Amino acid sequence: MKENPIRSFPGIPVVGLQLAVIAACAWLMLNTGGVLPVLAVVAALLTAFCALGLYMVEPNQAAVLSLFGRYVGTAKDNGLRWNNPFLTKKKVSLRVRNFESGRLKVNELDGSPIEIAAVIVWRVVDSAEAVFNVDSYESFVHIQSEAALRAMATSYPYDQHEDGQISLRSHPIEISDRLKEHLDERLASAGVEVLEARISHLAYAPEIAHAMLQRQQANAVIAARTRIVAGAVGMVEMALAELQKSGVVQLDEERRAAMVSNLLVVLCADRGTQPVVNAGSLY
Repeated sequence: MKENPIRSFPGIPVVGLQLAVIAACAWLMLNTGGVLPVLAVVAALLTAFCALGLYMVEPNQAAVLSLFGRYVGTAKDNGLRWNNPFLTKKKVSLRVRNFESGRLKVNELDGSPIEIAAVIVWRVVDSAEAVFNVDSYESFVHIQSEAALRAMATSYPYDQHEDGQISLRSHPIEISDRLKEHLDERLASAGVEVLEARISHLAYAPEIAHAMLQRQQANAVIAARTRIVAGAVGMVEMALAELQKSGVVQLDEERRAAMVSNLLVVLCADRGTQPVVNAGSLY
């Protein structure tokens, strides 16, 4: 079922006409006799019944009209409007809305339990589908959003383990795009458009948070030490090359190995080293 725009009549002229008819009927009932007062009463009652066709449409709002259970159309003209009094009118907001899902506890791709929540920005773009395709489109959006968030979270790891791998923590833009795709698939039948979907909370579950923090710290230490060692090796190579180039001292293989060992200890140590001064001969 797709939305079908329908025309409506301005309500203020209709109200003016109804008031004029009721005033004329009142005058006839008070100043005439015979059949005219009876006809005036009937006309006044019909005019009062026609007032049931008046309804108000606010900006960014639509009125879904149905006649005895059959969808007739959707009126979006703002202000006081009038249509057939027999039509049933249901108001649907077309404004942009947003909500934050609850913190869901799910298992990510590697099986670790995590807590995740998202902010969803959405609006109704087809009032007929929103009213007639689902029972309650607002509840439908909330439930399907949580289901889409669960499905997306189980498809990606929390941390990136390989180059080029998309993870929940390191690729927020890509994850937001994937979540929006999941939501669009689930909410299209309800006439709802998802404008934005972003992760608002992401953390390991409390029972494993401490262990995962230790793992992250260990990974950070390993990465730092790897970089330090690489830099130290480069500095040692540069020192040996400069000594050989300038001819300050000639080192055999044994002395070269000792010098390399000492320089690496100094450069790679995590604490300040204590120098030892050799007051004797070189050998």
